[in-house]
Amino acid sequence: MRIPLLLALLCLIACEGCFWRKGARTSPAAVAEKPAYTTDRGYVVAPEEGLMGTVAKANADLRFVVLSFPVGRMPAMGQVLNVYRNGTKVGEVRITGPQQDENVVADMVAGDSRNGDEVREK
Repeated sequence: MRIPLLLALLCLIACEGCFWRKGARTSPAAVAEKPAYTTDRGYVVAPEEGLMGTVAKANADLRFVVLSFPVGRMPAMGQVLNVYRNGTKVGEVRITGPQQDENVVADMVAGDSRNGDEVREK
């Protein structure tokens, strides 16, 4: 008898904060109308969703690079990525492996690459 009574009391206490909350409530439709990231000038700013990494080591003679990516965000084997230096596309790489931790090896398909270049999805 005590356990069901205690469970009911706990549920009542847990729900009381939400149920009796005072203040203006926002409807889901009103939240959906306003963009999440806006500036004072009305521009919409959204983070890039694509895969991004950097060139950790480049070997121009053998035409391969070692790429470093954030933890949990690795490209697939055979995937082709663009290489950018200062915002300008300078080459393409194809992921060939092997992979170790957050690093993976890729072959240079076109262009060139240097240490510190940015790698992004097409």
